[in-house]
Amino acid sequence: MNKNFDPASQIQDIQYFGEFGGVNPSITDSSTFTFLEAGRMEEVFEHEIEGCYLYSRHWNPMNKYLADALAKMEGTESAQVMGSGMGAITSVILQLCNSGDELVASHTIYGGTYAFLKNYLPKFNIKSNFVNITNLEAVEAAITPNTKMIYLEALSNPLLEVADLPKLSAIAKKHNVKLVVDNTFTPMVISPIKHGADIVVHSLTKFINGTSDAVGGCVCGSHEFINSLMDVNSGSAMLLGPVLDSMRSASMLKNLRSLHLRMMQHSKNAMKLAETFQKLGLKVKYPGLDNHPQYDLMKSLMNDAYGFSGMILIDAGSKEKAYKVMEGMQNNNVGYLAVSLGFYKTLFSSPGSSTSSEIPDEERDEMGMSEGLIRMSVGLDMDIERTGNIMIEQFRSAGVI
Repeated sequence: MNKNFDPASQIQDIQYFGEFGGVNPSITDSSTFTFLEAGRMEEVFEHEIEGCYLYSRHWNPMNKYLADALAKMEGTESAQVMGSGMGAITSVILQLCNSGDELVASHTIYGGTYAFLKNYLPKFNIKSNFVNITNLEAVEAAITPNTKMIYLEALSNPLLEVADLPKLSAIAKKHNVKLVVDNTFTPMVISPIKHGADIVVHSLTKFINGTSDAVGGCVCGSHEFINSLMDVNSGSAMLLGPVLDSMRSASMLKNLRSLHLRMMQHSKNAMKLAETFQKLGLKVKYPGLDNHPQYDLMKSLMNDAYGFSGMILIDAGSKEKAYKVMEGMQNNNVGYLAVSLGFYKTLFSSPGSSTSSEIPDEERDEMGMSEGLIRMSVGLDMDIERTGNIMIEQFRSAGVI
């Protein structure tokens, strides 16, 4: 991939026309498709043929438009869209791993992914070895002859650890395993393929859609891998059926076009808040602050135009104080006490009792996920200084500062 690769330019260059010359592609609201010749149907069952559609669990024109745009954004040959982020993640893992296989995974990942790896995969005799992804020696030591993949998040949920993608890619290639990266927290901010990743997954629900009104996911990778996912005989996405509705694909494609502008504003606002909170003595973690453990690494990985992402982590000191702060922020219309991220309003939650609750207490303690943490997805506020002042009042009221 070109080192000067710019994801927004890739999307800007896409040109779709609707059926009657519309500037948006026409939505094909159909689950099945007709054939003029019976032999052609047989061919499509056996091979993907450009411009031919069989059944919407396999491909749909609108889903293909969105998938192609996402592949452009991530710099991959191909992509496929799914009904959820977990649909994308689980399809990839089950495509790469069979009974008796193993994988290496970051121990700080989204709770749903953690639960799938630790609690669900063992019934298929697939073992997950969890490691501190920032410890490269530990990553390599966890690889066995049965390992098929390394799984991680570019910017981890919720601890905001930055993965050293070039070095992890080198380890993966050395051992002939796939490097799979969840890029949900950093779309456009980081381009994992540029740094050696093999496969990129997203929860489209979050920053990419940006309006908290739809659930979706995607997988970006080589033509060969995406075709394997959709194989009618052995494709995990084809056979498990995590289908994204074509209407939702259409709305997500429209929102994708403004993602670059939104990521700039999310990042700008998050940086402003992080700097303000740090000066006040709050325990704040943000990859754009020079005291972040992987600040220099983040600088080397990021596409500069889009900032350091819109995610901030704050330690309020206790669950009680964290809850009081979040309730106060919602009552004062700063944002919403809600899970998820990427909305135009700021969203905040306590990860230990929500999105990471699947991780046992002792493991959360070991990785430094205290009960007082507040995960904040910073919104698109034009007057972020005003928003920050209201937040500070709530931290003071709760006795955090």
